[in-house]
Amino acid sequence: MGNWVQILALGALAAAPPAVSQQTPPAQFTANPKVGPGGTRWKDSPHFRIYNPTSDAVADKTIGYLEAAYSCFVEDLKWRSPGLSFRQDHDNGPWNKVNIYQVDSLPGAAANTPTDLNLGLSWLNVVKTYMNEPSVVVHEFGHALTYSARWWIDQTRTGAWWESVANFVADLYLTSTHCAKARAKYNQPEGATLIDLKKVIGDSFQVIVDGTANTANHYQAWPFLTYAFNNPDGIQGLGTTIFPNVWTQYKRNSDETPLHVLERLIAPGGTRIQTVVARYWARMAFVDIGHPKAQAMFNSQRRTLNYANLDSQGNGRYRVKSARRPRYMGANIIPLKTTSGNVAVAVTGNSAPITAILAVKGQNGAVRYVDLPNGSGQAVVASGEEAALVVVNTPNSLVLFDPFKLTAETNNGVDYQVQLTGATA
Repeated sequence: MGNWVQILALGALAAAPPAVSQQTPPAQFTANPKVGPGGTRWKDSPHFRIYNPTSDAVADKTIGYLEAAYSCFVEDLKWRSPGLSFRQDHDNGPWNKVNIYQVDSLPGAAANTPTDLNLGLSWLNVVKTYMNEPSVVVHEFGHALTYSARWWIDQTRTGAWWESVANFVADLYLTSTHCAKARAKYNQPEGATLIDLKKVIGDSFQVIVDGTANTANHYQAWPFLTYAFNNPDGIQGLGTTIFPNVWTQYKRNSDETPLHVLERLIAPGGTRIQTVVARYWARMAFVDIGHPKAQAMFNSQRRTLNYANLDSQGNGRYRVKSARRPRYMGANIIPLKTTSGNVAVAVTGNSAPITAILAVKGQNGAVRYVDLPNGSGQAVVASGEEAALVVVNTPNSLVLFDPFKLTAETNNGVDYQVQLTGATA
């Protein structure tokens, strides 16, 4: 959609403040015309002010889904309010309305989210033709939430992840039962999923979040966050608490990646971040991530997706195509053709550690996952079941990388070969 965010240099933010008792926010936040260019025409709601709306009807519609999104993320899920300054060391106000400016055009964008460095408050610019597109406006609201959370600001290695988070927020708002109560409160309909399966699955070999010009996936990579948020594997440290934890547990001014934060969140439970990433990709074989609308879209589109990951070497041996070798925390999803019986797999790689998993989907739609230690193992695939091999690049240690400036360390894929018995790729 061309949405983008300005991540402006702020210098070092303050260290985490000592705990203080939190005051109850007022029912009506205070309008602050100093945030953004201001104006003489507006429409107010408890938490937002819409400047220069084409009509009251347009403003009312925009307010409806913004107030619903606010209710879901701030009031229900307890994310930090974007009405609070990211410059202050407490959450006790003052509370400011978030300003939304309807504009005629923006260079290469449907909307954007600038910020006032001194006030520590962001605002939204939205092109008039997108004012009533919740996927656009709630995406930008996701940026406002990220600004309010403070600790990713001015951290280069989080930059591309801002777009993944914003689309995760928009999709969660539109589709999830977590936001159902908030949508109903403001008479907002459930929406369609934003998942781009052609990119997420068809280009799954890319770095897990990649901001490379012309081939980037950072707008589409958000299903990884959905998996972590829904936590279908019950991994300690994941679940709805990952937000705001991915922000609040960020090491201040460390310029670490969000994967480093997740690694710390799950460490007490004994799970490695490589296991989380591998299980995410295994579940993407059939889009089994707790997102019914995304899975329904997969079922309707799967025959159009690009799974051309391997070249046959004969006698059941295959080698990954050089252009599709899995890069840092990327994967290949390989549907298998089987007859009922035992399927044996041996995956061997020579340039980086890999994790291999078989995903087997039963006739009832349930999927079971068979880990392949050291790349080898087997599973019985019954008549009418489907199977897919998932091979993930899972290096032993996390890399401090900037998705907008990938180096060979992250962007060189892992070479591997596969021996299949009882199945073909």
